[in-house]
Amino acid sequence: MRRYETIIIIDPDLSDDGRKPIIEKIKEVIEQQKGILVVLDEWGSRRLAYEIKSKTRGYYVRFDFCGMGPLVDEIERFSRIEDGVLKYMTVVLNKDVDEDALQTEIAEIQSKAEAAAKEAAQEKTTASEPIAKEPVLEDKADEADEADEADEADEADEAEFSKTDEELNNA
Repeated sequence: MRRYETIIIIDPDLSDDGRKPIIEKIKEVIEQQKGILVVLDEWGSRRLAYEIKSKTRGYYVRFDFCGMGPLVDEIERFSRIEDGVLKYMTVVLNKDVDEDALQTEIAEIQSKAEAAAKEAAQEKTTASEPIAKEPVLEDKADEADEADEADEADEADEAEFSKTDEELNNA
């Protein structure tokens, strides 16, 4: 079994509802061909290096998977005939994959994703908690005082440097 990486560029004018079936179909092909999907990265909309089908942007999706040659052939065949796919490219990452190491890698990736999701949910709940208005105003006042003090210190430094320049010119 080999490890591959396929990057497809999807038409940016497609909505999420238009992109999802393309991504799901490729995931389905990987499962049907007895492949293993390691990572699915949606990079989002990015600027293209050159125009493709009169488009200057594209929605990038990366599939990291393991499988055999017929799997890659089927993914590329689908990408060729699908109108929503602007471009695709598949490269071999590893010619001989240890399946046990691969399963542990997949488990690590999933645990990291779950931890990131929990952290994002936790940040969302703390961000949604009401913030007292008075302390915020006090903080802004303190920040303004600190900024004034910093400005005064800068002016004092400038005055000191200008005196030094005058003294040097007179000498």
